[in-house]
Amino acid sequence: MARRLTPYLMMLPAGLWLAVFFAVPLIVMASLSLQEGNLVDGFRQTFHWQNYTDGLSTYGDKFVRSLWYGLLATLACIAIAYPVAYWIAFRAGDHKSTYLFLLLLPFFVSFILRTVSWKFVLADNGVVLGTLKDRGLLPDDFHVLQTTFAVVAGLTYNFLPFMVLPIYVALERIDHRVVEAARDLYAGRVQAFVRVVLPLSLPGVFAGVIMTFVPVSADYVNAAVLGGPDNTMIGNVIQSEYFNNSNYPTASALSFTLMAILLLGIFLYARVLGTKDVLEAAGR
Repeated sequence: MARRLTPYLMMLPAGLWLAVFFAVPLIVMASLSLQEGNLVDGFRQTFHWQNYTDGLSTYGDKFVRSLWYGLLATLACIAIAYPVAYWIAFRAGDHKSTYLFLLLLPFFVSFILRTVSWKFVLADNGVVLGTLKDRGLLPDDFHVLQTTFAVVAGLTYNFLPFMVLPIYVALERIDHRVVEAARDLYAGRVQAFVRVVLPLSLPGVFAGVIMTFVPVSADYVNAAVLGGPDNTMIGNVIQSEYFNNSNYPTASALSFTLMAILLLGIFLYARVLGTKDVLEAAGR
């Protein structure tokens, strides 16, 4: 009997943790999203589904912008992360741990501080743009802050490790003898990469996209620090409704709407890419 209960007892702490800090707040927020009222008179449960429709109609453009920024930042992360992960996995030799540590070292600093530091770097008269303007390489009215580029660059920088690490793990698992066998069968470097390395690394790319796209689309710090009024993301709206306007029902409804959109996007992404095909490629 004790041996039969052992697995469940081992799962109990994690189950309680998820129940207290995930399931219960989620249920409370779901109930709050259907309420009406205000902070002075209180909120009451009226099953006001219009909170969802009003949120979509009012902030639809913010949802679209958040998903667009999430897509751009995720693609940029793939473009940067894959060569980095490939070099560490196949070329770093005995120094792999050192390079991974250096890659993660900036992220021991607060997320807010790292984002604010980008604001100083990209400032109109900052270290980069100020120097280029002084040398006549850029016009005096050129600016980067409060643009889509600044927000996407900040998102890419802040969430890059979420893409590098899964891809690195997938590449690290590849048996180098498989690549050598492809070369022995007269496959060139490009062909060996396309036919062998890339398919075997797809699980890492698949996991990296999910781990990056979801938090990037829900982020609000980078848009608030590096962007302007035209770069507001849905995360900024939710943050403002919660903490500035105390409009908890609308904020909760927007949060659940964003959650539903992201879950639907992940499901469609998995279906289009083919999770089964990815796993089969990894097992070859």
